[in-house]
Amino acid sequence: MEKNNKFKKWFEEHEVEDLEVLVPDMAGAARGKMIPVSSFGEGEMKMPEGIFGQTITGNYFESENNVEDRDMLLEPNINTLCMVPWMEIPTASLIFNGFTKEGAAIESAPRRVLQNVLELYSKKGWRPVVAPEAEFYLLNPSNDFHNEIEPPQGRLGITDTTKQPYSLDSMNNFDPFINQVYEYSEIQGISIDNISQEMGPAQLEINFVHGDPLSLADQVFRFKRIVKEVAIQHEMHATFMARPITGEAGSALHVHQSVMDESDNNIFTNEDGSVSETFLHYIGGLQKYIPDSLLIFAPYANSYRRFLSYWSSPVNLEWAIDNRSVGLRVPDSDPENRRVENRLGGSDVNPYLALAATLACGYLGMTEKLKPRDAIEGSAYDLPFDLHRHIYASIDAFSSSEAMRSVLGDTFVDMYTGIKQKEHEQFQEIITPWEREHITLNV
Repeated sequence: MEKNNKFKKWFEEHEVEDLEVLVPDMAGAARGKMIPVSSFGEGEMKMPEGIFGQTITGNYFESENNVEDRDMLLEPNINTLCMVPWMEIPTASLIFNGFTKEGAAIESAPRRVLQNVLELYSKKGWRPVVAPEAEFYLLNPSNDFHNEIEPPQGRLGITDTTKQPYSLDSMNNFDPFINQVYEYSEIQGISIDNISQEMGPAQLEINFVHGDPLSLADQVFRFKRIVKEVAIQHEMHATFMARPITGEAGSALHVHQSVMDESDNNIFTNEDGSVSETFLHYIGGLQKYIPDSLLIFAPYANSYRRFLSYWSSPVNLEWAIDNRSVGLRVPDSDPENRRVENRLGGSDVNPYLALAATLACGYLGMTEKLKPRDAIEGSAYDLPFDLHRHIYASIDAFSSSEAMRSVLGDTFVDMYTGIKQKEHEQFQEIITPWEREHITLNV
């Protein structure tokens, strides 16, 4: 009752009329319902548990855990309460966790998967700190998905098709869009560090201020909605697809990560400022277990097209200091801020699962005291391809990984691999324009 009173007081102070009931699904998209705030707290809030079994096309994967499509009870997270700035009627937004009627957490829920990994860290007296970097493309709006995607016109009325990384002029072409993204992000409690022009035309990258992984996952989840909504308001579309344009760079979700002890000391650094064995073990865990979990970092068939861009995406799991060609980059920093950047994930990932997976790999490395390969020098693009080349190999690796099951849970692993299997089966049913053009009359 006291908790409900806190919510109602907040609603009154902000003159809220409607409430978005949000649950992040397996793709990292928002599922839920809209309710009047007057009905909040009046009885139990419910939603079908089957939303976690939905594929990207809206179909369902049925397992023994969701075949009955039971209702789950929703518990609000007061720290996620914020206004929805693009709604005409004053509307608030709130993220919920799901539980069974017996009070058990829904183990297939992505947000719960991340919470479970963070509990493993907590039991060791560790506290992970992360800082995601999300890339995305702005697009010319079109409803014809048979045509190649094109960049949009900016405020100058021209379409910029050149590659201008870090160009302020190219980025300023979309100033009205960027300014509104900052405005909406501030309203929703999203801490943006900086923004830059990336390698593709109308491709931007947003860096988030480092912090607690669950909070950052919530921020990335909300940020994607903001970007898409603001793009629409500026007569554009936005996509976090891993490789949306033929011949252009892919979009990534890089994750900087470090681990603090109970005294807020970085355990990646010794007292004398040198690199700790724990830091090397963490990298060793990433090298050993990212292949098992690649399905989370590359969740769709399109995700593997991003790895074909050798000049813009890592293709192996080497590590190095201040070297962006590797999959595991260690930025040049002072000892207190020593960290590793996982550059493998595409922007199409579910942020909760991507953070859970990278932290799980590092956790296994630390607890198993795994040693990494030696750091490299020079370009890692010249080294052999060291990742799964297609999604089937990733599905098999993830499903059969006892390590992933031990940290992420059997229920989640079975559900996630089942969904990815079903999605790819649907993808394979589609005959592409390339096949019709080059094979139809030539075989």
